[in-house]
Amino acid sequence: MEREEVLFGVLGPVTAENQGGPIALKGPRHRAVLARLIVARRRVVPVARLVADLWADSPPPGAVGAVQTFVAALRRALEPDRPPRAPARLLVTEGPGYALRAAPDGVDAWRFETAVGEAAELPPARALPRLDEALELWRGPAYADFAHEEWVRGERARLAELRLRSVERRADAQLALGLAAEAVPDLDAHLADHPWREDAWRLLALALYRTDRQGDALAVLRRARSTLVEQLGVDPGPGLRRLEADILAQDPALGATAGQAGRAGQAGPTETAARLWTRAAEAYDRTVAAGARARLETTVGLLRDLAVTGGGGLTAAREHRMAAVAAAEEFGDPVLTGRVIGAFDVPAIWTRGDDPELARQIVAAAERTLAALPPPEVSGASGASGRVSRTYDADGTYDAVRCRLLATVAVETRGSHSSRGPQAASQAEAIARRLDDPALLAFALNGAFMQSFTRAGLAPRRAEIGAELVALGARHGLVTYEVLGRLISLQAYGALGDFRSADAHATAADRLAARHELPLVGVFTRWYGALRLAASGDLAEAGAAYESAAADLPDAGMPGLTHGLLPLALLSLHLADGPRVPAQGAVDPAADWGPYRPWITPLAALAAGDRPAARTALRTLPDPPRDLLYEACCCLEATAALELGDRAVLTRVHERLLPASAELAGAGSGLLTFGPVGRYLTAITAALRE
Repeated sequence: MEREEVLFGVLGPVTAENQGGPIALKGPRHRAVLARLIVARRRVVPVARLVADLWADSPPPGAVGAVQTFVAALRRALEPDRPPRAPARLLVTEGPGYALRAAPDGVDAWRFETAVGEAAELPPARALPRLDEALELWRGPAYADFAHEEWVRGERARLAELRLRSVERRADAQLALGLAAEAVPDLDAHLADHPWREDAWRLLALALYRTDRQGDALAVLRRARSTLVEQLGVDPGPGLRRLEADILAQDPALGATAGQAGRAGQAGPTETAARLWTRAAEAYDRTVAAGARARLETTVGLLRDLAVTGGGGLTAAREHRMAAVAAAEEFGDPVLTGRVIGAFDVPAIWTRGDDPELARQIVAAAERTLAALPPPEVSGASGASGRVSRTYDADGTYDAVRCRLLATVAVETRGSHSSRGPQAASQAEAIARRLDDPALLAFALNGAFMQSFTRAGLAPRRAEIGAELVALGARHGLVTYEVLGRLISLQAYGALGDFRSADAHATAADRLAARHELPLVGVFTRWYGALRLAASGDLAEAGAAYESAAADLPDAGMPGLTHGLLPLALLSLHLADGPRVPAQGAVDPAADWGPYRPWITPLAALAAGDRPAARTALRTLPDPPRDLLYEACCCLEATAALELGDRAVLTRVHERLLPASAELAGAGSGLLTFGPVGRYLTAITAALRE
């Protein structure tokens, strides 16, 4: 029986409702237990902790029994259709206590946080409606029934602060969109309740100035000064002081709106950075000739930096990358061309390319440039030993360029069955280690990772690469490569079923991403969260988590990741118990299966009862791509072959999967899993013995 969705509300009084309407939660202790479990965010709360929180002063002798009674009553209210003695699926008993397994979007506070987090990564025009949706969820102070309880104090304060920041972010988006007049009344009301919010004073003054109310803007800043001095005993910060000076000077930059270089009046280092950028760009245009080689290298450096700023930046960088390479080739200097090609060392974690044609062009340009560089041993004089000296490259220039070109070839030939990628990866790594250059080695290791899928069962090798990248990145300040190492480690330990280690790397990756503004990292860690639910057996929650994570994909700028991923992830839930043909609805041929369609086609035909078509599709399957889902595709092939009794295919798949017998199929992607490879091998072995 499918579980009826229950929605919980804590942004105001604590509530619960289902499709039938509000759920009666009886007395305050029942609501307190529910609220305490929601605060725990799906983690287990020991009974002893519940007793201590509910009766902070002196728990009565029967406190444990009372908690059990409250939980039983809540279970009856939340799952009224649960058969007698059937295990609860929402409010569960686990270990020493209880946990509320609410859906990721089942609590209004969680939906609020998700919306606010997504808005932070969106342009103003898309962020504004998302923030509106988030703020509309609030019905009053968070956990209003329990304002004086110690156990909820920290969570109430955190949510309240996030709401205040969201109101200010909303006003910021309005200003960026030229909606200054609309921002004024909301900011006025906001400051009436929270007069210590300096950023709100700044936004209100700026909004007034942009609606031609210069006098009112200055009056607001004077009011901010007196309020801060009288209530907090502090003077306004540098942001407010600078804005006042700019208004008095009628600085033209204060009229900036969306699309211009900086946000006028932004306090502190953000404003300084924006102005520095503008002035430096102007100086660069004045002093560096339009056709100078330096411009090309600067441009590709900007494209590299742009690629890690988010989906839009990644797409834009990809669009301009080949143009930069073509411009470099026009100079006829292979060293310059090699630097331009190799400077795009954007860490790559997904093993299916986003633009195969662009990748082919980049590889072709890299190979042309490698051929044009002086061979390693053709210059210099021969000694008595007959070996040629390397004086032509005394400073390592050619070797460094060669290393970057080889690493580029290795990265851009990801998923290929060609031997060129592994060869280039090995050569790049050898050169980087000889030159003892950390940045070169990090790039070369990225290439080695992309070529570590020549067969199944190589998760331990990828764990080694991840560990070295983490160490390199941390030791030498290569932040993006440290993040790459964390994500590779997450994948590798996921494949090995060591989720404790994988969790630690996911947490570290998220922390680095937040500190260094790397929004695309969250795409992978959110999908990993869904995989964790699936691997733990919480399939209903995993399905909801996959649907939620998939909402990020259209804006991620990674079509190589996006196409076919959600249907494949949802299908994996149907195979959680082993290789069996899923129901027809789980393998809908009309769904966007992307590059995975060949491995889905036999299963879809079997689900529809067309065994001849399934057999034909199975026999014409291509070799699985050498990528993160190699084992997953093999397991899909095995599932169809087991149903059809195709011994030839089963023998082939058994041979392919055997090196990964101790791994979880597909979990090396960090996104989904089809369960233990050993389970498929056991089924294949049994079928071949019949």
